[in-house]
Amino acid sequence: MQQILKKMVMARLLKLMFMFFCIAGLIPTIRAETFDELDEYWLQRGDEAREFTLQAYHSDPYEILDHFHERHYDNSTDVAPTEEETSAKPEEVENEVIDMVGDHNSTNSTRRSLKGKGKGKWSKLKGPCTASNPIDKCWRCRKNWSKRRKRLVKCVRGFGHMTVGGKHGRIYVVTSNLDEDMVNPEPGTLRHAVIQKEPLWIIFKNDMSIRLNQELLINSFKTIDARGANVHVAHGAGITMQFVRHVIIHGLHIHHISESSGGMIRDSADHFGMRTRADGDGLSIYGSSNIWIDHVSMSQCQDGLIDAIVGSTAITISNSHFTHHNDVMLLGAQNTYDLDKKMQVTVAYNHFGKGLVQRMPRIRWGFVHVVNNDYTHWELYAIGGSQSPTILSQGNRFIAPPHLPHYREVTKRDYAPEEEWKHWNWRSEKDIFMNGAYFRQSGDPNYETDHTRRNMIKPKNGYAVSKLTKYAGALDCRVGRRC
Repeated sequence: MQQILKKMVMARLLKLMFMFFCIAGLIPTIRAETFDELDEYWLQRGDEAREFTLQAYHSDPYEILDHFHERHYDNSTDVAPTEEETSAKPEEVENEVIDMVGDHNSTNSTRRSLKGKGKGKWSKLKGPCTASNPIDKCWRCRKNWSKRRKRLVKCVRGFGHMTVGGKHGRIYVVTSNLDEDMVNPEPGTLRHAVIQKEPLWIIFKNDMSIRLNQELLINSFKTIDARGANVHVAHGAGITMQFVRHVIIHGLHIHHISESSGGMIRDSADHFGMRTRADGDGLSIYGSSNIWIDHVSMSQCQDGLIDAIVGSTAITISNSHFTHHNDVMLLGAQNTYDLDKKMQVTVAYNHFGKGLVQRMPRIRWGFVHVVNNDYTHWELYAIGGSQSPTILSQGNRFIAPPHLPHYREVTKRDYAPEEEWKHWNWRSEKDIFMNGAYFRQSGDPNYETDHTRRNMIKPKNGYAVSKLTKYAGALDCRVGRRC
């Protein structure tokens, strides 16, 4: 009897082992089919995105520059350099920088302090609301701005001027800061809002800090509008725009972003799939077009603050404040990816503040218009690039680091001998250089003259930059008050 029982047990064990090995053998097949489906999905998305890139690309970028200047130019901030400004001493420059960015010992602020009535760093300036540059003049200081949020779309300029975001959609109110389910996010969360297929204008019910467990994948035709609330995306993963178009991000604080492990993540209401590890970029723009990033405050991300790569184009980055970071902004990631020749980016009215090292921006291929920004800090260089990008620097203020005399050059060229880069068109016009800063120009010496003959309205002089960028970063907007 015992022998019979032993044989029965052995038979059952053999049967179970056989079933186990059969199932184990099927797992690679199942995973292969899943990843084939995933690859096919993203390949199709990539093909569609390349078509949108070609549609968004402008064969005559000067036409867009004319559009930017014509829509922006007014005389309210035109200035001429005074004798006092042109003869400023290094210690006076350093004191001005300290006044602008606040106490060096402060580590919590991601934007300049605004002196005046109120409490702490969010206090408003004394007196009536003032809009310091033409983008802000389009919407700020209107008491009813919160009732006409979508008016913001009319204000975008530069290469991203066609961006509509969620203009044609309904208002979606984020009521929860949770981010717990990557595949089936809860309604009312930011993740649930951005994956919807319909256009949406996303706002926030109240102040909140959102810790993303995995990268946040934004679908096309979305606006994330944080006006009226103090919203931080921090201490977790970052935000990704991959193969999408028409996205506006306004008014967020994005900081302390770290790489995420990847896994199953939903990118659309009808699709989720396996994602690999994310690098830790604050904002990643990947193969996307018609993107506007405005009034964001960013610092301390594990990789870059903003990356725009893989054929991304028609982008405007404006009115933002960047601090405490190494690789600030990368435009074009690979020397071999020549679709980035279609990349066109406007970087305007931003403040590049304390604790920054390099890449403000760093460019491969493409055409980048860097206009009326304030560069008060860098450790290595401000603007760099490779692969023959065209860089037009106009009306910026560059203040070289007083403690690093060997790094006063604004520009840096990589991976090319002088015999090659001397043909790259890097031009400077109406820029202001302080504390020994200098911009090494290259390319066609008549480039500026040709540019002027196109009847383009000139940008504001670099001496106006401190006014133009006065409110760079996330604003202290409250419903029912002028912003």
